[in-house]
Amino acid sequence: MADGTVLALGEALIDAVHQDDEVTEIVGGSLLNVACGLSALGHEARIGCWIGQDDRGRRIVDYARERAVEIVEGCDRAGRTPVAYAQIDDQGKATYTFDLEWDLPPIADLDGYAHVHTGSIGATLEPGGTKVVQALDAARSATVSYDPNVRPALMGSPADVVGRIEEIVARADVVKASDEDLAWLYPGRGYADVLRDWATRGPRVLLTTRGAEGAAVVIAGEDELHELSAPSVAVRDTVGAGDSFMAGLISGLLDAGLLGGPDAREALKAATWDDVAPAVDRALATSAITVGRAGAYGPSRDEVGRTQAEKQA
Repeated sequence: MADGTVLALGEALIDAVHQDDEVTEIVGGSLLNVACGLSALGHEARIGCWIGQDDRGRRIVDYARERAVEIVEGCDRAGRTPVAYAQIDDQGKATYTFDLEWDLPPIADLDGYAHVHTGSIGATLEPGGTKVVQALDAARSATVSYDPNVRPALMGSPADVVGRIEEIVARADVVKASDEDLAWLYPGRGYADVLRDWATRGPRVLLTTRGAEGAAVVIAGEDELHELSAPSVAVRDTVGAGDSFMAGLISGLLDAGLLGGPDAREALKAATWDDVAPAVDRALATSAITVGRAGAYGPSRDEVGRTQAEKQA
């Protein structure tokens, strides 16, 4: 495994999940899910978030600690801990509404992190969104990954956020977005067209997840659109599926020496599809396990390995 700590910048919150006439409160948040997923896969992970010193905030702290994820000092100064209300439909798909505020405390030694991941609400909602961009600029030695993870209920219209999203895309080495994200951001444009456009802005590896259809990948400078199928699995719900994919992807690229500092960035620039494909396969296996469980479950390496072996059998 690659050395170095991964810093996730963005929301940790409470998911109030409405399903089958019941409401269950569970700890979640896109960036916390990614950090915990990386920890489950054997990587050291921290999160810069914005929570309150209330019962919900203490639940988040305990949850992160149980999963060996450190919360950056100063992240507990919010007036209240954010809540995402998730409505689960008959197909297990989650639709969200939110009650939150977002900021980001000063983070010491940003230049010492090996990799920084950001996205979702924390990268676009002010005042914290601007501070996320500033943190990416300050983390000069780190490689960067980004998942816009669009939340229309908070982001307004595409025009309100596409400038910020493209600003972060230009700072990233790896970008992942769902096909639904891209359809919302760029109506009428195909996902392959958007990925190729983003590839001209700076990232080396760009992916779109397509639910049960798997994932499509563009390598900057190459013409081919690479596609991988997803493992077949009975879906319990999709909560945290994209975050689990992101954790698996970052994990695979870290292990391959393609993320995790300046040398890894140079290796990523020279990487081919054959170099990147194993990480994408890990991401697909990781997210497949998550959708088969309730909530944002982060599988271990052993679980992911078994799923990959079953897919190949």
